[in-house]
Amino acid sequence: MAFKYAIALTGGIATGKSTVASLLALNGMRVIDADSISHEILDASYEWVRENFGEEFLDDSKVNRAKLGRLIFSDREAKRKLEDFLHPKIRAEIEKRSKKQDSFKFPYLIDIPLFFENGAYDIKESVVVYVPKEIQLERFIKRNGYSKEESIRRIESQMDIEEKKKRATWVIDNSKDLKHLQQECEEFVEKIKAKYLGKK
Repeated sequence: MAFKYAIALTGGIATGKSTVASLLALNGMRVIDADSISHEILDASYEWVRENFGEEFLDDSKVNRAKLGRLIFSDREAKRKLEDFLHPKIRAEIEKRSKKQDSFKFPYLIDIPLFFENGAYDIKESVVVYVPKEIQLERFIKRNGYSKEESIRRIESQMDIEEKKKRATWVIDNSKDLKHLQQECEEFVEKIKAKYLGKK
C-alpha cells in the first residue's frame, strides 16, 4: 500500500512551497514533487495536447505551459478535460514513487499543490506553507507579473489559505525573511525526527 509514511506538503499559490521543499530536502527530508511529475507527463503528452487543444499550445514538440495555463484558468471545460487526462497518470507515478519511499520506513514529503481541494490522496498528515493572504497576493503579482484582478482570480481558484492552515497537521510560516523560513524548516524536521525516530 502506498502513502504509509507520506506527509503531504501543500500551501497556496506563491506561498513558497518550492522554496520550502528545497530547504526540507537540504535538511535531509525526501520529497516527491507532484508538479514536476505533471510537467514531465504533460511534456511527454504533447501529441495529445495538439489533438485536443491545437497546435498553438506547442512550441515545436514542447507544450507551452503558460499559454495552456491561461486557457485552463478561463475555460472550465478545457480544465476538466486536461485534469481527467493528467490526474490518473500523475497519481500512478506518485504511487509508484511512494511505495519505494515507504520501504525506508521513515516519513517523506509529497508536494501536492491541491491536496485539500482534490482529496484524492489517502495521506493522514500534512504540512502547510502559510503566508497571510495580502502577502500571498503581493508575492504572486511580483513573481508572475499578472494584474491584480487576474492574480486574485487565480488565488481564489484554490481553497482559502486560512482554511488550509486550520486543516494542517503542521504549519511552516513563510511570512518573514529567508532566515526565519530556514529556522521554521529546521524546527519542522526536528519535530518529525522526534516523532518518528525509533518507530517501525
